[in-house]
Amino acid sequence: MNREQRILQLLQNLKPTFIDLKNDSHKHASHVEHLGSAGFTGETHYKLTIVSEQFENLSRIDRQRKVNDLLSEEFQTGLHAFEMKIQSVSEYKKI
Repeated sequence: MNREQRILQLLQNLKPTFIDLKNDSHKHASHVEHLGSAGFTGETHYKLTIVSEQFENLSRIDRQRKVNDLLSEEFQTGLHAFEMKIQSVSEYKKI
């Protein structure tokens, strides 16, 4: 299982109603010298959009903390950058 599959599997704990994960590692290939061996995997930079009822009434920081806590092992093993757009279901419906 690659990193993208692991991330998607871990994020299922949040029971998302919408999820979009994009691997942007190719845009950062020149950063390899700062990422050690992880830089050669092509699995270091991602963008996430996720919607879940579990984010209702949580601050932006608390939402990010929930996601980061789920992905802590991934960050320890080479996940370098993770851009997040996190919304509750009610916020998503307003769009």
